[in-house]
Amino acid sequence: MDAFPAFYPLAGATVAIAGSGEAAEAKLRLFASSPAIIRRLEGAAAFRPEAYAGAALAFIASADDAFAETAAAAARAAHVPVNVTDRPSLCDFTTPAVIDRGEVVAAIGTGGASPMLATLLRHDIEARVPEGAGRVAALFGALQDEVRRALPEVHRRRAFLRAALSGPAARAAQAGDMAGATALLRQALIDDAPPAGQVQYIDARGPADLLTLRAARALAAADVLVCDAGAHDEVLGLARRDAERLGPQTPEKLMALTVEGLRVARLVVAPDWRNEQAALAAAGVDVEILPIAG
Repeated sequence: MDAFPAFYPLAGATVAIAGSGEAAEAKLRLFASSPAIIRRLEGAAAFRPEAYAGAALAFIASADDAFAETAAAAARAAHVPVNVTDRPSLCDFTTPAVIDRGEVVAAIGTGGASPMLATLLRHDIEARVPEGAGRVAALFGALQDEVRRALPEVHRRRAFLRAALSGPAARAAQAGDMAGATALLRQALIDDAPPAGQVQYIDARGPADLLTLRAARALAAADVLVCDAGAHDEVLGLARRDAERLGPQTPEKLMALTVEGLRVARLVVAPDWRNEQAALAAAGVDVEILPIAG
């Protein structure tokens, strides 16, 4: 990862846009639906550091090299991060191709190396993100504190949210029925029961493109990774960053994890995993084998 992606909160924030012409107008359109306060700077006004004071971000858009360099220096003197259109060497950050669904925002960046590639990828991904995704995020954001109070255990809360995101409350929000969605989500919270733990066996010899979609989803949803030595880095890279990672454990320890309601991804490389799996199954543990060779 050559650049770290970050999201700036825009409510109440000031964004300075300096310059004129189509490039500047494009930046204005980028922020048209945001709650940011836009500060337009043209001509000599863009050369004064005080013109950028208090801004969260500054965008410089001009075909004039001298204007771009002078305005960027002024913004930087005001300690404001700067993006200069078509001049990566003058940028503190680059502008990604953005998918805007309100509360849901996705961004694809190439570090300024190929904006066209980022745009093409955006079109591909945009078709997969439903228009109502932002309303779903708004629903879960509005009830976030209620969900946290009702389900203080992280793994149980995660299991509830995972199910709810594909449940009737989310579908109602996508359709625009926010009152109905809120009622449905609250009822689901009342009806929630502790999840059953599970151990899912996944071939971790790699590379990652040999995994089935189901195995990839299991990695993304796991609370705990129990890994053989030699698990492929690409396979490990599909797991959540905050999932607990352990080395090989006894069947008794794996059973104890499932008793806590945890979803365990058992990443296997060594051939003796079948004995462990048989012991767990004999003890009544919910075990799933996600296509494994050997």
